[in-house]
Amino acid sequence: MAFRLKKKSAPGPVPDPAGTAAGTAADVEAVMKKYDRESNVRVWEGTPQKALRVFEALVSFYFIWVTLPDKTLAAVHLDLFRSLVDRQKMMIFLGLILIIGYLNYPIKKGHVKVNAMPWYDVVFMLAGAIPCFYYAVNARAIIELSSKVTDDPKMVIMAIAAILSFVELCRRCVGLPILCVVGVLALYTFSTVRFGKVIKDLFYSTDGLMNTPISVCSKYIVVFIIFGAFLERTGISNFFINLANCAAGSSAGGPAKVAVISSALCGMVSGSSVGNTVTTGSVTIPMMKETGYKGEFAGAVEAAASTGGQIMPPIMGAAAFLMAEMTGADYSTVIARAILPAVLYFTGIYIVVHLEAKKLGLRGIPRSELPKFLKMLPKIYLLLPLVVLVYLVSTGSSSMQGAAAIAIVITVGVGILNNFVNRLTKNPDKSDELTFRKFVDALEAGAKSTITVAVACAMAGLVAGCVTSTGLGPKLISMVVRLSGGHAMIALMLTMVCCIILGMGVPTTANYCIMASTCAPILMSSSIGINMISAHFFVFYFGIVADITPPVALAAYAGSAIAKAPPMKTALNATKLAIAAFVVPYIFALNPAMLLVDVSAVDAPNFANTILMGPQVIQVVITSVLGILALGIGLEGYFRGQVPWPLRIVALAAGIFLIYPETISDVAGLAVIAGIFLYQTFRKRLAAGKAGS
Repeated sequence: MAFRLKKKSAPGPVPDPAGTAAGTAADVEAVMKKYDRESNVRVWEGTPQKALRVFEALVSFYFIWVTLPDKTLAAVHLDLFRSLVDRQKMMIFLGLILIIGYLNYPIKKGHVKVNAMPWYDVVFMLAGAIPCFYYAVNARAIIELSSKVTDDPKMVIMAIAAILSFVELCRRCVGLPILCVVGVLALYTFSTVRFGKVIKDLFYSTDGLMNTPISVCSKYIVVFIIFGAFLERTGISNFFINLANCAAGSSAGGPAKVAVISSALCGMVSGSSVGNTVTTGSVTIPMMKETGYKGEFAGAVEAAASTGGQIMPPIMGAAAFLMAEMTGADYSTVIARAILPAVLYFTGIYIVVHLEAKKLGLRGIPRSELPKFLKMLPKIYLLLPLVVLVYLVSTGSSSMQGAAAIAIVITVGVGILNNFVNRLTKNPDKSDELTFRKFVDALEAGAKSTITVAVACAMAGLVAGCVTSTGLGPKLISMVVRLSGGHAMIALMLTMVCCIILGMGVPTTANYCIMASTCAPILMSSSIGINMISAHFFVFYFGIVADITPPVALAAYAGSAIAKAPPMKTALNATKLAIAAFVVPYIFALNPAMLLVDVSAVDAPNFANTILMGPQVIQVVITSVLGILALGIGLEGYFRGQVPWPLRIVALAAGIFLIYPETISDVAGLAVIAGIFLYQTFRKRLAAGKAGS
């Protein structure tokens, strides 16, 4: 049954010095296979494909049903699985993930044959799934044994087999960076802690595989992933792109601004920086290049904006749910605190894009070629599932998983309504209609998309388990405190570097899990003094930024492949565009008002607290926007005309002044910005006067 195949190399990005070509549909598919591991799957056809589709759809249905609250209609019937304890549910979840994971992911890229699965993959799959299901069946007895469970060699062997099976699946569908972290920590743990205790902690307790990440994934995240799969099939992505075209398509450098806005909107329901880059980039990048942007800049705009989608409420790449669990805050509070930083991030990209367009003299898309808002208005109902979801969660009318389940039902209803609207309006485009096939596709896609998130969460659980077993956390804290000398700014910089390195190539959810377990406690230590919410947001932001920061800038490389531009130039441009991502976290770490955190009442500020904080919030927003503008001027070298190098350096300094939350530095920064504005305005008028004479 085993076989060997020659690996066919997928076509890579071809440099396009002239910046005229753009990626085709075939290029997009090649990009996904090269940079998005979820696209490198086995090839199933005919009856096996249908059987797998049905199985994965049933798995998704189980994931939805088992997470519903007991008061729902689903609780009336089929109580067999709903009466399980949490550990049993998590182990069934992990076992199913292993099965569908190995059914989809081959041992390496291109190592596939139609309707074939090597014997060793079957062994890997069963070696991991059987221990999980065995645990689920015998959970109560295993829990009673507690630390004595590893006295039985059979139990030790099963635990090792399951852990190794997850490690191998992680290598296939997530990548090596996270495994390097797990491997180093595992070696350290086994060298310092008793073997039996490590096995018990990592597999049989809730400190390892069944840690908070998997608990949250199996309860909340999986339902929201399935919700996103249904939402995509209602045509909401195209609606967002058309909406962005209406808003900014005709302005200077319009297509780039469309990319920023549409990626922010699509990012609300997307959990992948690379996937978001390819989905919206296949439309926006060619438009940007036709307008006159260079290929490396066009790819960078899309990559930076798509990466920002991971920090955009209400879903934030599913990390919002984990953050709520780990910080003890309400989910609605987390997304409310995330709004201002996310808006500032996209404002920063928008500013740099605008300055670049003005510098190059680029125009927008003619209004005659843009979609008309009034014609789009009849399909505003496509937003209903998102509106209902946010309302249910923010008002506490339903639990998170219950709200997601209701949103899925509404999405199906919206899809059916869309079918009738298309027929009434005689719309020839049927791509956004919800058919029974698309319904099954959504369930299937939900199960498949859960694989990488769940496996990454399992690895994050192992990281947390190793840190807990060894007591490594306090050691890391003391080391950073010594290096920083107790200075918050130095500690933030050191933590930033750690987050970018640890976040390279790691999916959003697992990224945050690792950062929250290893880096956030450092900032929260009494020696550094960053409050909990700010610390968690800080490490989350810089973990995400790794997707556009060289050398492992997967989203930027995906953008470069579609734009047919040099990958490293694209990554460097993306880093420059996302300057706000390197600035905003420092602002809210040093001044939590941006996160609506009242340091005098850290315990979940209510609406009244927020109103009282109004002037402080307004001040920090204004100074932050001006600081980002100053940094954009310094990087782009343009503001009402070309900016000379000495003035660009001064602008960068002004941006840094405005970042630091002190009245003196804010006044100094504002004075410099005003001086640059007056100087550039005077130069522009002088140049216009000379041209007129």
